[in-house]
Amino acid sequence: MTGERDDQGHVKEWQPMKINIVRLHLEEDAGKNVHEGLPEVDKYSYIDLNRAGTPLAEVVTGPDFRTSWQAYDYVNHVRRALQWVGASEADMEKGNLRCEANVSVRRIGEPFGTKVELKNLNSVRFMQRAIEFEVDRHIKTLESGGRLVQETRLWDEKLAETRPMRSKEEAQEYRYFPEPDLLPLVVDLKWQGKIRNTLPELPEAGDIADCSS
Repeated sequence: MTGERDDQGHVKEWQPMKINIVRLHLEEDAGKNVHEGLPEVDKYSYIDLNRAGTPLAEVVTGPDFRTSWQAYDYVNHVRRALQWVGASEADMEKGNLRCEANVSVRRIGEPFGTKVELKNLNSVRFMQRAIEFEVDRHIKTLESGGRLVQETRLWDEKLAETRPMRSKEEAQEYRYFPEPDLLPLVVDLKWQGKIRNTLPELPEAGDIADCSS
């Protein structure tokens, strides 16, 4: 569920919205680079390996969001669902849940524009604000005759703006290929039904039914 907001961010009216899942893949946490909150981050690179090796699942959606608040509502829905079924504490500050956003703008009917990736977003509200800032930055850059580059940017909460992290202009998209040492995993419908029957009803079960109808 999502909805338009007023100037204070309050929902005017909730509406169902369908979000397409492109893929979900399993991997191990590789740790993370820390770019703020530590001494002399402008001189040193800090690496946090406390969660290295922790199994995680990455969910990739389609380019279905048209506003920052739609992305905000989606991540909150996923977080509540994970907490409700006991799969995760989904605490972003503790690193249980992370979100990254790809932002591009386009005129109606035109292809998607240059993509910018936003990383190290440790709260849903920061994500929403970062997307809002990037959309505005993209539009102003293009309308003034400027050129956008494909890059990764970080959200600076103190300055309320994004800043470059690294260029990805020449970077290739992710390439997936079969792992020859892993056998295919077949999840039959009977097993799926058994697992589904053990799950509690989600807090927005009625809304989910409306969205999928």
